[in-house]
Amino acid sequence: MRISFDLDETLILSNPVYPCEPLLGFPFPFVYTERLRKGTIDLMKQLRACGHEVCVYTTSERPVRHIRKLFRRYGIHLARVVNEAVHMEKVQDGRSEIMPSKYPPKFGIDLHVDDDVSVSQNGRQFGFRVLLVDPVDEEWVPKVLAEVERVERILGGR
Repeated sequence: MRISFDLDETLILSNPVYPCEPLLGFPFPFVYTERLRKGTIDLMKQLRACGHEVCVYTTSERPVRHIRKLFRRYGIHLARVVNEAVHMEKVQDGRSEIMPSKYPPKFGIDLHVDDDVSVSQNGRQFGFRVLLVDPVDEEWVPKVLAEVERVERILGGR
């Protein structure tokens, strides 16, 4: 199964009082100033160990290469990174009609994890699965794992 995660306020929290993963070793904190939300590393490794593909799908303009390298420094291999430019190229693709800010099915994504209610509403409207997670929820990892298990049952163990 392919699972994507939003970055801002889902995997990268802007409020420094929220629990985060440990800082990367020198000199990387100067290159990668953002820190991952606590639980991200173990969650992603656990998902990969179960055979899932882990992706990032963000409306951010951060370069794909930068996102890949950040996660690699934490020991996380991303199967795919979709940023604003990739989204616009593949989803909007010159269309005049309004498309959702994220459209995971276009990238073969079975479940998207996000903090934005509008993405969840788009999921209902355009027919894709979204799990909402609150940036302040310290018990977010078990919720993600439970939803992955639920979606896996629906999809027949893909």
